[in-house]
Amino acid sequence: MTVETIKMSSKGQVVIPLDMRTEINAGEGTLFAAVNIEDTIVLKKITTPSKEDLIKELGLFAKKSKKKLQSKGFTEKDLQAK
Repeated sequence: MTVETIKMSSKGQVVIPLDMRTEINAGEGTLFAAVNIEDTIVLKKITTPSKEDLIKELGLFAKKSKKKLQSKGFTEKDLQAK
């Protein structure tokens, strides 16, 4: 774990040191969640899934949902009904 001292600007901005940004692969536009716990602020990098990952996850969700519905007695015809 790396610990460094940084200073906040008059606009409330802080700079994350380059070595830390490099270590977590954070570039311009990287999103972070900020959590305040008493006098401590924790930044967590937010990664957004790729289009391919989203499609894969939705496909898995659809398969699981279909299996669950079929286990409850729904047929293929029921699932296709409008």
